[in-house]
Amino acid sequence: MKPLIHLNSITDINDFAQCTTNHPLLAVFDFSKANQYGEEEISLSADFYAIIFKNHCVSTIKYGRQSIDFREGSLVCVGPKQIITLGGELEKEKDEEHGWGLFFHPDLLYGTSLGNHIHNYTFFSYERSEALHLSAKEKLILEGIIQKIEMELQENIDQHSQTLLVSNIELLLNYCSRYYDRQFITRKSSNSRIVSELERLLKNYFKKEKNTELSIPSVKYLADHVHLSPSYLSDLLKRETGMNAQEHIHYHLIETAKNLLLSSDDSVGQIAYSLGFEYPQYFSRLFKQKTGLTPVEFRNHN
Repeated sequence: MKPLIHLNSITDINDFAQCTTNHPLLAVFDFSKANQYGEEEISLSADFYAIIFKNHCVSTIKYGRQSIDFREGSLVCVGPKQIITLGGELEKEKDEEHGWGLFFHPDLLYGTSLGNHIHNYTFFSYERSEALHLSAKEKLILEGIIQKIEMELQENIDQHSQTLLVSNIELLLNYCSRYYDRQFITRKSSNSRIVSELERLLKNYFKKEKNTELSIPSVKYLADHVHLSPSYLSDLLKRETGMNAQEHIHYHLIETAKNLLLSSDDSVGQIAYSLGFEYPQYFSRLFKQKTGLTPVEFRNHN
């Protein structure tokens, strides 16, 4: 059984990689100089954010249950408490490995605008095969920002340090957002197939004869069906259709409810239970939120 190592601080990861700590809340690694992890797989979780870019990876890196392919030059963003696996399946061309890692603790963001909206960068919750594949130009832009951060880490910490470091991290994240948007566009054909598949899934789900043992499908249920993370799926759907995954579920649920209200004599409570609601009042509240009418008002008006 592979060991699980939890890293509480930036000092912990520097000790793990045998690197010097230049800042208590932030670290940058050059993987061409870092020690290798060895043949044994090691699972890591941490209390901080990680942004990792590697080319010609000599060791397998897993995020979730699937290996990440860094051979073409890919970037993955990992949020606090998530698990990545390092090591195993070593190759011979160790001199070809290069890349960098940026690690920063949430405490670095306290009192900053980035701290207030870091949750908007949903790619920190992506996983499996959802790494960002960068072009040569994109790699250079991100590397330039990392170099600025490295230069700032060589300075003595003063009243400007946090502002300069955080502003460069935010710049890096904004470029990652742009590049992920580009990746969604270039994968439009495959994304369209995913959207069609989910539309069929939801239609069939609500067409089934339901009972109180069945519940409303969750975003995770949809994501598992197409082998994506919930955050990635929601972002994909938002870009393709204007609605995130939860909004798609609600749309199909409400459309089914409208049909049941107009085509049957079932009570609102019976319809709510048949759709997977445990409490009818929750159904009525959602229905009014989405249509502007209560279920009874909708039935009477039609």
